[in-house]
Amino acid sequence: MATLRLAVNNRWQATAGLLMAPAKTARVVGPALSASGACSQSRSLHQQADQTAFHQASSSPRAPMPGRRTKALNQRTAGMRALPTQTAQTGMQRRAQYSTASTPAPEPTVHSAFETATGTWQYVVADPSTMDAVIIDPVLDFDPATQVITTKTADSLLAMVKEKGYRIVRLLETHAHADHLSSSHYLQKHLAQQQGYRPPVCIGKRIPQVQTLFGKRYGIAAKEYDGIFDKFFEDDEEFDIGNLKAKAIHLPGHTPDHLGYKIGDNVFCGDSVFHADIGTARCDFPGGSVNDLWNSSRKLFALPDNVKIWTGHDYPPAGRTEPVPYMTVKDHKAQNKHLKDGISEAEFVALRKERDAILGEPRLLHQSLQVNIRAGNLPEPTSFGQRLLHLPLKLKGLEW
Repeated sequence: MATLRLAVNNRWQATAGLLMAPAKTARVVGPALSASGACSQSRSLHQQADQTAFHQASSSPRAPMPGRRTKALNQRTAGMRALPTQTAQTGMQRRAQYSTASTPAPEPTVHSAFETATGTWQYVVADPSTMDAVIIDPVLDFDPATQVITTKTADSLLAMVKEKGYRIVRLLETHAHADHLSSSHYLQKHLAQQQGYRPPVCIGKRIPQVQTLFGKRYGIAAKEYDGIFDKFFEDDEEFDIGNLKAKAIHLPGHTPDHLGYKIGDNVFCGDSVFHADIGTARCDFPGGSVNDLWNSSRKLFALPDNVKIWTGHDYPPAGRTEPVPYMTVKDHKAQNKHLKDGISEAEFVALRKERDAILGEPRLLHQSLQVNIRAGNLPEPTSFGQRLLHLPLKLKGLEW
């Protein structure tokens, strides 16, 4: 194996094995939450209601004092069903209020941030009622030409979280990515300082088999990845994000450990289903399965038509200039080039295998896997203080 040295640009400061950088704003797509605007609107509505009530009270006729006829009437009607009466304060009728409508489940605020170098969608998903939030699949910047790691993208997420006033309660990984480095460990450390709480890094329960496989392949000591994740989700395990209900859904196919996260009427599906004009993710990684991905797509498409499927990547083809973070279940069933209604499992398996056979390996395959089985942590430094990643040489049959 060849060895790469991780370089640190002299503008960056290495602290406790992590690289710190000034926060910059990433492109964030999604509804912005303005607490001050919401409060102003609420105050305005209350003021209008108070003014209306005051006007009604001042313009209503004065209630007569009860006399003997009123007392007699009250005695005759004692025990009878009370009818609506007017109040002297508002002149409005009191009526019993009943509702048979069910209370809708709360929905999250979703901020989507696109990292252009790797085509990765990152998400901050928040409960607007409590300001608790999670970050899904965050990116650590890496330049393979220089081996320089920077944290511009991660710092932009930190800045946005701070600006919105969110409290990150979990960092969620859908799987061990093979196309970008994770910044979960970096974010965890800095969020602990920023908010006074260290959010756990969470992933599916099958990650140990992936860690063992690639740990041996790259010669990584088990102590560097054993127990590095804080939480392994069981299939269909439910958890809370403030008042929001979330569920971890096993979506194998791209990798055997792959999860999606359902939060309200949203599923963050990672590398399983892509935009309709791309179709699906590749399935040729160790443990990947085209048939499993088909079954995972059936699980997603069985959800209500209005559910939004937020993808992990986007690579806009010719004719589409902007990345798109989500499509609804209904749209996928009608438009997805690999999975739309009318395509059989056999047809999907054939076209997916044909596509995988001609794909090259991801540009950051080896660097990503070595960092991501460590939950985004960097390799332990050598006695010379260097942090090293390994790259396999491709000899193509040459020997000497």
